[in-house]
Amino acid sequence: MSGQGRVVFTRAGVWRGARMAAAISPAMLPFGLVVGVIADARGLSTLEAGLMSALVFAGTSQLVALELWREPAPILAAALAALVINLRLAPMGAALAPWLDRLRGWRLWGTLATLVDNSFAMAVADQRAGGRDAGMLLGVGLGLWVFWVGSTVLGHLFAALIRLPPGHPVFFASLATMVALLVPLWRGRMDLAPWGAAALVALGVSQAGLGQPWPVLAGALAGAALGAWREARRPPPTS
Repeated sequence: MSGQGRVVFTRAGVWRGARMAAAISPAMLPFGLVVGVIADARGLSTLEAGLMSALVFAGTSQLVALELWREPAPILAAALAALVINLRLAPMGAALAPWLDRLRGWRLWGTLATLVDNSFAMAVADQRAGGRDAGMLLGVGLGLWVFWVGSTVLGHLFAALIRLPPGHPVFFASLATMVALLVPLWRGRMDLAPWGAAALVALGVSQAGLGQPWPVLAGALAGAALGAWREARRPPPTS
C-alpha cells in the first residue's frame, strides 16, 4: 500500500474515538435504562443484567430476548432471535474491510466485539473523510460499551422509580441519534433506492403482523440485495 493510504492503529486514534463516543453516549441513556427496567421485570438480577449487556452489547437483540423471556427461559429461541437481528453486522464488517483487514490479534477481535450501529456509522463517515486510523473504531466501540453497561445496570437498580408510559418522547432519543448518524453516510440519489427498499420491506413485514426480528432482517436483506445488484451493474471506472 502507498504511504498515503496506509491504515494505522494508534493510541491517539483510540482516545479520539472514545471522545467521539462520549459526545453521543447520553442519547443512549434512555434506551439503556429501559433495558435495565425490563430485565428487572423479567426477574434478572443486577449482575445478570450487567453481564447480559456486557456480553451481548446489542440493545435491540436484548430487548427482543427479554420480550421472549419466560419460565423456563427459552434459551434457543432468544439466541436465534439475537442471531437473526445481528446478521446485519456481517455487511457492516465487509464495508469496514479497508480497516479491519489490516488488524490482527486483540485489535481485530476487540474492534469486532464492540462494533455496533453507531460506531459503524461514525467509522464509515471517518473513512469517507479520509481517516485512516483504525484505532478510532475501537475507541468508539469501547466508549459506547462502557456507557451501555452502566446505563442498563443503573436502570435495573432504579427500576422501581422509572415508570415512564409507553410512547414517552424520551424513548425516541436513541433512534434520533441513529438517524442523525446516518446523515454523513448519505451519498445522494444513488442511495435512495436501497434505503427506500429497506424501509418499505421492513414496514411491510411489520404490518403483516410478523414481530421481531423479521422486519429488521427482511429490510436489511432487501436493501443490501438491491445495493449489491446496482453496484454489479455499474460499469467499471475507466483508467
